[in-house]
Amino acid sequence: MPQNRQSDFMKRIQVLGCPMDAATMDETVAVISSRIMARQFTQHVAVNVAKLVHMQTDAELARSVRVCDMISIDGMGVVWAGRLLGHAVPERVAGVDLFERLLAEAARLALPVYLLGATDEVVARVAAICASRYPGLRIAGYHHGYFGIDHEPVVELIRESGARLLFVAITSPTKENFINRWKASLGVDFVMGVGGTFDVVAGKVARAPRWMQAAGLEWLFRVLQEPRRMWRRYLVTNSKFAWMLGKALILQR
Repeated sequence: MPQNRQSDFMKRIQVLGCPMDAATMDETVAVISSRIMARQFTQHVAVNVAKLVHMQTDAELARSVRVCDMISIDGMGVVWAGRLLGHAVPERVAGVDLFERLLAEAARLALPVYLLGATDEVVARVAAICASRYPGLRIAGYHHGYFGIDHEPVVELIRESGARLLFVAITSPTKENFINRWKASLGVDFVMGVGGTFDVVAGKVARAPRWMQAAGLEWLFRVLQEPRRMWRRYLVTNSKFAWMLGKALILQR
């Protein structure tokens, strides 16, 4: 853990073996902005139910998450788990919403950003949409996420772009491990994995209605969109999460 870690938040908690920062969206944005302006490198990750479950069996993913300077709680299931375990979790900090807030900050503070992930067509569309949505935003560069195991050319492109913020839209655990492996070589002040956010911004994937987000039913919305592909994944993941939480509550009591 970085030496300055506790001075930033003083709200780090443990939920099902994973450290997390119990903070509001506004607090999260404020701390990130402050650290970037101070040239204080920040490795950020957003933790949801699926990531918590996979961390139990994927040691590399677990390491890549636990070393992060900031670990946001993304997913109402994790919010409720934290509260049931006795923690004061103020709200969910969804990755897609944090991405949008940080783009607005980058435009306001004249901080160049780099977009990495998705297909050529999607990432180019995201770059155009973001530049239009946030006047003054400087897109230092963008690149698709299908670059295989040869990471160095992409890392060099990012470093030479002069970007201060990097957003990585690649599937888990690839993005977490990529960020953790190359963080010292990227040349940015802030790096965050944003998963499927680019597909949402580009309009390729619809986001669940607000009421479903608040009710923790985004997984159901995904299943309804892609039932054949998603039902088994969420059945297994949600069942394992319920078992983990039940066991933790029994041990706690």
